[in-house]
Amino acid sequence: MSTTLTLLARPLAFVDLETTGTIATRDRITEIAILTFDGEKVERWSQLLNPETPIPPFVEQLTGISDAMVADQPKFADVIDEILRRLNGHIFVAHNARFDYGFLKNECKRLEKSYRSTVLCTLKLSRKLFPQFAKHNLDSIMERHHIVAEGERHRAMCDTDAIYQFWCALVSSLPEGELESAVKELTTRSSLPPHLDADIVDQLPKGYGVYLFYAENRLPLYIGKSNTLRQRVLSHFSSDHAIAKEMNISLQVRDIEWIECEGEVDALITEARLIKEKQPTLNRQLRRNSEFCSWRLVDMGSGLLQPQLAYGRDLDLGRQEQLYGLFKSGASAREFLMQAVKQFQLCAATLGLEKGGAGKPCFARQLKQCKGACVGQESPLQHNLRLVEALSEMKLKAWPFNGPAMFKEGNIHHVIEAWCYLGRAKDEAEIQTLLASGKPRFDRDTYRILVKYLNRMTPVNIA
Repeated sequence: MSTTLTLLARPLAFVDLETTGTIATRDRITEIAILTFDGEKVERWSQLLNPETPIPPFVEQLTGISDAMVADQPKFADVIDEILRRLNGHIFVAHNARFDYGFLKNECKRLEKSYRSTVLCTLKLSRKLFPQFAKHNLDSIMERHHIVAEGERHRAMCDTDAIYQFWCALVSSLPEGELESAVKELTTRSSLPPHLDADIVDQLPKGYGVYLFYAENRLPLYIGKSNTLRQRVLSHFSSDHAIAKEMNISLQVRDIEWIECEGEVDALITEARLIKEKQPTLNRQLRRNSEFCSWRLVDMGSGLLQPQLAYGRDLDLGRQEQLYGLFKSGASAREFLMQAVKQFQLCAATLGLEKGGAGKPCFARQLKQCKGACVGQESPLQHNLRLVEALSEMKLKAWPFNGPAMFKEGNIHHVIEAWCYLGRAKDEAEIQTLLASGKPRFDRDTYRILVKYLNRMTPVNIA
């Protein structure tokens, strides 16, 4: 086995962990096994660990490790020096190495210690060397290469020994140059999850675009945008050991698609549209929300303005003046208004938010937190001015054109009418086609994107 030393500059450390779950930033290690190999000598070491948190029943059923088994075992902090002593100077080898490496780095980080190593994933190595096979999980590899490991599967040392035997099988059966080339490629190129085709890195464009991550069975997983698409996609996989969402993406992603865009606005609009259409499981913002509402100031006839809640279905948004806020619900709209009442010492009774008799002080007035519009101590004009000031940061920009408008970005024109995005067009004929297709529903996310680019818009001549 001295071939190892010609293949790699450093000895190998085969590692497997058992954990309380799959999220490295939250879950903890329950067992660790390390098998070190310098080309001639093999050393095995394993240790159960007290994770300092309960082991979920499904994890106990899978691994056979129970709370009772680890109750009197050392904590990770007790053995970290021994672990690092065995790993330092070695190449970190594991099956789906991103998982084990991420957990180990997070455990070290909690103790304000750092660990870094060159990482070799045997799952990726199997995919690289044997692309004719569909499955590359550890059970499939053991069956294919006639590997029999001592102990129970899903226990750390058993799995570590199986990975080591797989390596030995490769060394003894493959030409040295072929194995060396595969190892060199996997340990030097950008890190990707094991289920992704490594060639995808070379295909990713570098400029503006939107990317779509898919899980098993083409389930939309996550959608994002960037002005440096290739760099942004790779960043998801380089930080997955520290961010729970990134780890989740890496574990689930099976395919990537992308759409090249002409610029920032094109990417923002495309991202918002696709998230609403596909409803990816890991996107929280920009999700579909068909109902929203705004505050509309209404003159009550006595010179006093009162805010009334108006829902999107009843508004001609983009055309109407005196609209404030695009709230997800009536509850969030009322919460904002009540905070404004307190901050600006407005009268809740005068605004219709609190019941009160004519000329009688509101509750806040009794606490000296209202300037007295309810009892005539403040004029309607003064109260109106402070109300408008309180709402000013949420005022919606009315559509300033008599008809549709557009602005150019790259080789396309964005066509908009009353803040509704009609689409992108390359020439006059496509612009006219968009205008004839009708105006879509007002979308609050689209409004928030487009309002920032009002100074670039010009009216469209309707044919």
